[in-house]
Amino acid sequence: MLQPTRTPDRSACRLALGAAILLLTGCVSMGPQPTPARLNVDAAAHSTRALSAQALPASAPALWPAQDWWRAYGDPQLDQLVDGARAASPTIAAALARVRQAAALEGLAAAAMAPQASATAHPVRQRYSDNGSVPKPLAGSWQWANDLGVSLGYELDFWGKNAAGVAAAAGRVNARQAEAQAARLAVAGAVVQAYLQLDHLYTRRDLAEQELRQRTRIADLVRQRVAAQLDSKAELRQAEIGVPSARGEIAALDEALALTRGQLAALSGQGQDAGATIARPHMAPARPPGVPADIPAALLGRRPELVALRWQVEAASGDIDVAKAQFYPTVNLTVSGGLASLGFDRLVQGGSRTFAAGPLVTLPLLDGERLRSNLAARNADYDLAVAQYNGAVLEALRDVSAQLTSLRWLGERRREQDAALGAAEEAYALAEQRYRAGLGNFVQVLIAETQVVAQRRGQADLAARAYTLDVHLVRALGGGFQAAIH
Repeated sequence: MLQPTRTPDRSACRLALGAAILLLTGCVSMGPQPTPARLNVDAAAHSTRALSAQALPASAPALWPAQDWWRAYGDPQLDQLVDGARAASPTIAAALARVRQAAALEGLAAAAMAPQASATAHPVRQRYSDNGSVPKPLAGSWQWANDLGVSLGYELDFWGKNAAGVAAAAGRVNARQAEAQAARLAVAGAVVQAYLQLDHLYTRRDLAEQELRQRTRIADLVRQRVAAQLDSKAELRQAEIGVPSARGEIAALDEALALTRGQLAALSGQGQDAGATIARPHMAPARPPGVPADIPAALLGRRPELVALRWQVEAASGDIDVAKAQFYPTVNLTVSGGLASLGFDRLVQGGSRTFAAGPLVTLPLLDGERLRSNLAARNADYDLAVAQYNGAVLEALRDVSAQLTSLRWLGERRREQDAALGAAEEAYALAEQRYRAGLGNFVQVLIAETQVVAQRRGQADLAARAYTLDVHLVRALGGGFQAAIH
């Protein structure tokens, strides 16, 4: 007598399935893992004394730059040029496109954590073989085979693979946003630097005009002394050399002014015709040097390139988690249902219904070292991201220290330069007086004049450097960037 078949105990089936999964998990091992690179968390602390020596007193307001830091120079024309450059810059446009690209990839990663549903319709006109497995009367006939179905699937993220993928994608969005801010800062800095160069060239031209008037006056004086037979034509020729030389310097400066205006027109997204409309800058004096009291600790979150690299490290860490999770089983729950029939007349009848449900478990067994190689690559990406971040941190701290050092010594240089100019002008005045009185020769006048010209140029160069260092310090402090976490 046949015994009835017994239905297996469901608990026993679950235990058997779990044991099989655990057993099979060991078939592909990720192997020993390398020691990950470490972030340099001590560099900022070890720079505290060097940078804090320049910090403002605690009672003073913070001097972190504003996002529109160039407006502090009080020149509406500069504001217009920077705004135009930021609106028209291909560099910024490309950075914003990368932000949108990263956001789209984040959405793609997040989609893996949501249920997936699809619908299918598959009508097929088919002739069944006379000699096949299909019996008469279908054999040898043409029929419509119709399938309509809906399927629903959901992956159980046991090992956190999909969550890690979303975190990595979100990190890349944050990194791209910080890179876009770095691009904005670079474009604004380029415009301001060119504008400062334009201002300096105008100052140099004023000096050249002053030198031309001075040398013309000296040449007239020598000409009068030659007419009075107090000097020879040799002194006159020496005096006359300075006049065309000064005119040549003015011509060279006019060329540089035209080129710089053309550069500003291009940077601001305009045609070269706009360069002719750029007027002489009228800027407020450079600000006194100083840094916020909470530097250097806050610097790591203020420099956009540092923030971008830090998020790259986070994204690389998420990629490692994704690569590790791929060694474990993937479990998908699937449900499908629909209608299937031969011909259209019975397609919507109850007997045409189909339904299926169950889990789908997949596990890599032999993959030709693909998973290990992928994990090794992700570990290397992480180490590379950490190395780039550590290097950028050291460079950022050096950058701020360098700007503060230069600003501190610039004040001393300008004081000495003012003294040197005063002495040179006094010496020139005395040499000219002695020459007029016939107590000195013209060579002494030329030497004294050369010293005055050199010292005036040096003073103008140091004044321009004060502006340049101010811009460099703004850039070193992040240009008003504050990370907005995505």
